[in-house]
Amino acid sequence: MSQATKMRRHAHKMRRQGIQPVVVIDKDDRFPDIAAVIIGRFLWRYRSELAPVYAVVALALAGAVLHATHAPWWPYILAGATLAAWTLAMFGERVGLSLRAERFYAAAVALGGGMWLAAATALGLAFAPLPQVLLFGGFVLAVPWWAHRRRRAKVRVERQLAAWPEIAHAVGLAGSRVQSAVVDVWGWRARLALARGQTIQDVVARVPAIESALGTFRGAVRVQPTRDDKANRFELRVLDTDPHADAIAWPGPSVASITEPIDLGPFEDATSARVLFLRRHALFGGVAGSGKSGGLNVLMGNLTACRDVVIWAVDLKRGMELQPWAPCIDRLATAPEQARVLLRDAVAVLEARAAWLAARGRRVWEPTPELPALVIVIDEYAELADEVPDTTADTDSIARRGRAVAVTLIAATQRPTQKAMGKGAVRSQMDVRVSFRVRERKDVDLILGQGMLAAGWHAHTLNAPGKFLLSAPEHDTPRRARAYLLSDEAVADAAHRHAARRPALDEVSRTAIEEAHAGVALRSLNGPEEPPSVSDVAEPENRPETVLWDMLSRAPDEGIPVSHLINATGMSRPWIYQRLRELADDHRVTQVSRGRWRAITEHAQ
Repeated sequence: MSQATKMRRHAHKMRRQGIQPVVVIDKDDRFPDIAAVIIGRFLWRYRSELAPVYAVVALALAGAVLHATHAPWWPYILAGATLAAWTLAMFGERVGLSLRAERFYAAAVALGGGMWLAAATALGLAFAPLPQVLLFGGFVLAVPWWAHRRRRAKVRVERQLAAWPEIAHAVGLAGSRVQSAVVDVWGWRARLALARGQTIQDVVARVPAIESALGTFRGAVRVQPTRDDKANRFELRVLDTDPHADAIAWPGPSVASITEPIDLGPFEDATSARVLFLRRHALFGGVAGSGKSGGLNVLMGNLTACRDVVIWAVDLKRGMELQPWAPCIDRLATAPEQARVLLRDAVAVLEARAAWLAARGRRVWEPTPELPALVIVIDEYAELADEVPDTTADTDSIARRGRAVAVTLIAATQRPTQKAMGKGAVRSQMDVRVSFRVRERKDVDLILGQGMLAAGWHAHTLNAPGKFLLSAPEHDTPRRARAYLLSDEAVADAAHRHAARRPALDEVSRTAIEEAHAGVALRSLNGPEEPPSVSDVAEPENRPETVLWDMLSRAPDEGIPVSHLINATGMSRPWIYQRLRELADDHRVTQVSRGRWRAITEHAQ
């Protein structure tokens, strides 16, 4: 092994330890050797700025050699340049040319250089005006290269990373080293390897020091595990500008079925924050003004576009948040008693669906327009827990048993208190957690789960409405995203367009609700005693029409379910509905709500 090779390896090892090697120049060293080293380092350091010069020199040499050895090849060179230019223009995105202007520039350089090389191969380098064209064309095509923002950013990043050993030593991560780096639209990211004994938690704790050392603005540095999840590796993300500084308009629904992942908004790398809600309960949390309601609007805009979802909602702020979506909501509870009945009916639905699946030997409810999923959206979950505490058992039951039967609970709260979020089974069953800005550090663990703050999920540092962190089975690293913004006009337009395509609740679920209400109606009609049996109500000598009218006349204000009328008369459902329609045409009965009827007061006896 030569002495020079040993010195290079020793210098590389010193850099890994955070020590910058020093070159000692002996007085006996010859000046030409020193000058060659200095020039070589200059040409390498400024290789990006000098790339057009290198390209012009390479074309001139290639033209001279090809003219002397393979002059007849010029048609093939021209054809190859044309093909290369077309390929770059059409498929340049696959090699990192994400912008259309970048692809066209690369195609122009390839075509221009190829055409000149073909001419030089055929005619010779000295043929006028080829030298002048090469110099002028090289300068013209070099100007966009020198002015390109991403190229200049890449050069700046390379020089910053060249100084990483010194930075690592200063911030307490001595021995860490850069493995690769990529510049993108909003900044750059690098993959780094840690020294022995260092972990990603050590890096997270030193993020402010890294921001200071790199000279970035506060909050510009992100640290997350690498995709291979190695303990001694991490990805450093540095933003030059905040991609979420401005609100992002909602582009429209991203799904047509609940079986597809819903796009809540873009991450900082411009990828979509898509998450599946089918058979997953979800929690939206954040303080007032954090953009939680905007996130719910994005969710509602997508759910209302699905033709295999029935939406129930609870909004105890008298419908302030969810009322604009009322045309697409099957049931909207805005008062405590309405919320109590809605959740009780939801439990009846999941029990009926479970029995229906068991009778057919099936394990899961597959949503279709005829058998839709049921999504229950509860805004201000803390208010529900305070005003209707007896609903805790129902929400717990839905959270535990609703997955297989496609009954999904989505809760949102501005107050992630221990009382609201820490009791019962609801919080522990939330597979999807969306955290907008929280006021206190401890609230991060209340919304996202125990230990998430220490793992780098810093929701308390989110600095604009709509920014959120998403925790789900497919999103297990802390990446910032921003929810799309829906204006009031956009909400009204979406609700109007989607209202006509909303599915109806399936027959299994409707029957379960009617039967559940029938039990309540019987207790109301007969007082505290046990409800009468069918044989007691419908004696053989009583005509079904008489029994029907008697039940309708005694019905409470909320009406009596059709299922109870069927049991009392002993007649079929079509017969009941035919008689009800006849009585309604005579203005003797009225339909109070879906499946519930009563006699009009002035005709009641």
